[in-house]
Amino acid sequence: MKEQIETSTSLNKAVNLMRALAGGPAEGMRLKDLAVTVGLNQPSAHRLLKSLVAESLVEQLPGSKLYRLSLEFFSMAAQARRRDGILEIARPSLLRLSATLNDTVFLLVRSNFDAVCLDRVEGPFPIRSFTGDIGGKVPLGIGQGSIAILAFLPEPERDAIIQFNMPRILDRSQIDEVDLRIKIEEVRRLGAAHINFDMIAGMAGLGVPIIDNKGSAVAALSIGTLSDRLTDARRATMTELLKSEAAAISAKLNPFDPALRYPSQALSR
Repeated sequence: MKEQIETSTSLNKAVNLMRALAGGPAEGMRLKDLAVTVGLNQPSAHRLLKSLVAESLVEQLPGSKLYRLSLEFFSMAAQARRRDGILEIARPSLLRLSATLNDTVFLLVRSNFDAVCLDRVEGPFPIRSFTGDIGGKVPLGIGQGSIAILAFLPEPERDAIIQFNMPRILDRSQIDEVDLRIKIEEVRRLGAAHINFDMIAGMAGLGVPIIDNKGSAVAALSIGTLSDRLTDARRATMTELLKSEAAAISAKLNPFDPALRYPSQALSR
């Protein structure tokens, strides 16, 4: 009985360490910070970490004192909840929006400095889009869905992406960095991208972010439509419908979904 209690206590402490790592910085956490977070002394925390490393659930970064959850852990979590991927979660929303609005609806997912089209449902009107078909990508900062993602990233990350992507954006548009930052502030204020980029004649669109449990955008829903169809009254209704569906998707997101980390893998399934 005593051994069972000790085993259960050790397991609880190990789980608490993993929870602390999951909620900590992406670059990892030091032993002393982990110990403080879970209320252990450093020798006890170190013993548990060594066991977790031995089981390939936690890794210590080479040449560093930082620990983080391992790729093996994320792989196991993704396999356990594969049916909860964003493609499966978002598909009903795309179908509802397209049927309600009679327009083409896109699901975009962030991939490093780009937004990738992970899924789309065609409306009856012929349109052209920035990403094109499923699998197409565009630099973050071009297109309504793309800028909706960019606007709701943490500020340091957003700034780094803007600096990297500006030459790519300037190659395709007349938007300079000042214009882009003004547009981003507008998107953050409205919670949606209503911007007309004037890059594809006769086309317009809307985009709203899909937010994870840390408050950061990982994806977006966007509508591609004809400019003549996007009246002020229609825009307001479309925006509310998009926001409602995006919120429903956000509530069901699996943080270990491989499609949010490696979109190309989801596209090849």
